[in-house]
Amino acid sequence: MARVAACLVALTLLAGCAAAPAEPVVPLNHLPALAGDYFRLESREVGRAFHIYVRLPEGYDPSAATPWPTVYLTDGDSLFPILAANHLFLTYDDGLPEAIVVGIAYGGFDPAVNRRGLDFQTPGTGVAADAAGAPAFQAFLKRELIPEIERRFRSDPSRRVLFGQSRGGAFVLWSAVDDPDLFQGRIASNPSLTPGIESLLGPAAPASRGDLAVVIVSGTRDRSDLQAEAALWGATWEARPDRPWRLLRARVEGGTHAANAADAYRTGMHWLFARPASP
Repeated sequence: MARVAACLVALTLLAGCAAAPAEPVVPLNHLPALAGDYFRLESREVGRAFHIYVRLPEGYDPSAATPWPTVYLTDGDSLFPILAANHLFLTYDDGLPEAIVVGIAYGGFDPAVNRRGLDFQTPGTGVAADAAGAPAFQAFLKRELIPEIERRFRSDPSRRVLFGQSRGGAFVLWSAVDDPDLFQGRIASNPSLTPGIESLLGPAAPASRGDLAVVIVSGTRDRSDLQAEAALWGATWEARPDRPWRLLRARVEGGTHAANAADAYRTGMHWLFARPASP
């Protein structure tokens, strides 16, 4: 009897496991400023999965032919709920065009899960080859994420924007040098450029389009060394006639390192969408 009872218990447990529902995904549709989509994307390029959150424009119609500008946010764990929702107010109050906003999230802040320190690390002096994850992360964007977004949604390939904060800002600038054509516009907010600043100073890869633009934004209350790095990068490229993009160096008065990301986003988006397409 004891063996029979044990078998019955085991069968009951197995049946319970088989019937257990999948982990629920809480829809963002109940937060209208963030209404859109979510999917998990396994990356072969970096060997890990990312959580992809998508905010769709008001009035988005998947059956319509209208394509939308698309903004890609690094550090989506924190920046997506802030900047994606704020984009709605920039449309209401500032007249900026609506956009698809994509948050690239790790699913947590624990370094065991959140590998921003690897993925955003640019090559350079003192950086081991296996510690510079920027090339693999850019390959993930170019070969996996962007094609998937443009397959699923009415995303305009000619109007992509990349935004990054701190180390994410360093990645944005490295991306501008390494593959200028991948994004029409780039915004680097209070970038932290060392180690690896050497790979951000050129030469830039050839570009085939003339409407590219880069914005680098520093808060006046950010760390002095980070402000100095950003000023060096900006001054270096501002003086180079061979740069493949228009460049804006901007300051946020009273801005700190992270708390003014929305101000940097607003500054950059205004300039990217207000200026004419030709250089």
